[in-house]
Amino acid sequence: MTETTHYLCIGCPLGCRLEVDAANGEVVEVRGHSCKRGVAFAEQEHTDPRRFVTTTVHVDGGAWPRLPVKTAATIPKGAMIELCRVLHELVLEAPVAMGDVVLADALGTGVDVVATRDMPRGRGIA
Repeated sequence: MTETTHYLCIGCPLGCRLEVDAANGEVVEVRGHSCKRGVAFAEQEHTDPRRFVTTTVHVDGGAWPRLPVKTAATIPKGAMIELCRVLHELVLEAPVAMGDVVLADALGTGVDVVATRDMPRGRGIA
C-alpha cells in the first residue's frame, strides 16, 4: 500500500510543497519539487529526518553570560530536545574561542557542538 506524506522543502529558498509516496518504508515518488535538492530533502526527511541545533550555553567568567553554539552537522530530529536539555545544563569557563568543541560526540551521535563566537574573559567588555 502506498502512503502519501506532505513536506515543506527547506533545501533552497523556494520552499516547495512536496508530496512523497512511500511503500514499505521506501520512497517511490517525490512530486512538487522545483530542483534536485527537493528530491534529496524529501527522501532524507521521510527516512531519517535530521536538523542542526543552535542555542546558547552558560559561561562563567566571560564578557557575556551566554555563548552561542551549534552542532557541527545535523543530528536526528528526535534527539534535538534531549541535546537542548544537556546544553542547558552545560557550564563553560571563559575564555572560549570560536570553533572550539564545547561538547564532543553529542548524545553519541558522532556530532560535536561548537562555539560560534569568541568569548573573552571578564564581564563588561563590549
